[in-house]
Amino acid sequence: MANAQKEVILLKVSGQDKPGVTAGLTSVLAQYKATILDIGQADIHDTLSLGMLFEVPAGKDSGPVLKDLLFKAYELGISIKFIPISLEDYENWVSSQGKPRYIVTILGETLAAEQIAAVTKVMAEEGLNIDSIKRLTGRTSLIQQNESPRSCIQLSVRGTVLNKEEMTSKFMDISRTLNVDLSFQEDNIYRRNRRLVCFDMDSTLIQTEVINELADLAGVGDQVAAITESAMRGEIDFNTSFKKRMAMLEGLSEDVLQNVAKNLPITQGAHRLFKALKYYGFKTAILSGGFTYFAHYLQKELGIDYVHANELEIKEGALTGNYIGEIVDGNKKAEFLKAIAEKEGIHINQTIAVGDGANDLPMLNLAGLGIAFHAKPKVKESAESSISSLGLDGVLYLLGYHDRHIDLD
Repeated sequence: MANAQKEVILLKVSGQDKPGVTAGLTSVLAQYKATILDIGQADIHDTLSLGMLFEVPAGKDSGPVLKDLLFKAYELGISIKFIPISLEDYENWVSSQGKPRYIVTILGETLAAEQIAAVTKVMAEEGLNIDSIKRLTGRTSLIQQNESPRSCIQLSVRGTVLNKEEMTSKFMDISRTLNVDLSFQEDNIYRRNRRLVCFDMDSTLIQTEVINELADLAGVGDQVAAITESAMRGEIDFNTSFKKRMAMLEGLSEDVLQNVAKNLPITQGAHRLFKALKYYGFKTAILSGGFTYFAHYLQKELGIDYVHANELEIKEGALTGNYIGEIVDGNKKAEFLKAIAEKEGIHINQTIAVGDGANDLPMLNLAGLGIAFHAKPKVKESAESSISSLGLDGVLYLLGYHDRHIDLD
């Protein structure tokens, strides 16, 4: 009987955003001992949209509180609307809170209505409801040209996915046809607390395959490039291809290696990414089928914590065509990721792996978040998330960082 006396009211507020709106309205509610059941606010182009769900104490008349809220709204120059909520509807809403939650991130140089419409339509078809939408990139000028345009929004969604495989396939089609990157992550404690990021080197941290450059300088570029491409597509065994390519480099001078290392084309966004990762306390690693000789140059340049790659054998100032130690292939990368996480006391679900080739798939699949970066089709189809339209700093948006958290100068 007591429940029948309770009143639940949704207060919807709109108008020009200004200091004191929330304080003014909640002060009125406080006078009547109202309980705030839910509250949310968005601000678009200085236009406020604020919602408060509140309960009037049992046995109290809502009339006076609504009247005082109207007076306060007039003082503040805002518009308000009251919507009564039945206890049945409120309880149904409460019971829905137990449904799984996910984060959908949409990235591109620019985001058009067509892209957002396509993504949200798929989500609706899968029974997912959007709880909130947040823009992670800064506001874009329509006059000044941006040399590195980027746009990202993050959608917090709730519900039970009807067919994840079908949804993923549809997202892949959207990404391919509308030139937009998509990430679908479970919104759990690990997603909000990543601690280790591991990167492939060639065609990920740097915009080249070093072994192909060395082969060009050794006069065997075409032969080595063909083997490299076949290996990255997953058509031939990595270890076999590695040995074949290494043998072709016999006799190449170490002076050539130094020149290549000093001129490595570091991927756009890498410096911005690593500056932020270091600032926020992440551990970082290069896990590469390439060579330690070049990885150590990158380690110094970007401040990377760990390096695991293949070691060239150099005698009398030249390559022998052999290597030292075990070959770092796809499985070894995954082993190193796991070993670093264990050493640092980091749960495997708190790890991230970023790569572009087929030999990156074991670590992409093992990590809590695997990101295919400007990847081969096979890799992009297999990875949980992908980035193809932005630079390496796009990784930060998948972690939920806003531009104001990233640009630390």
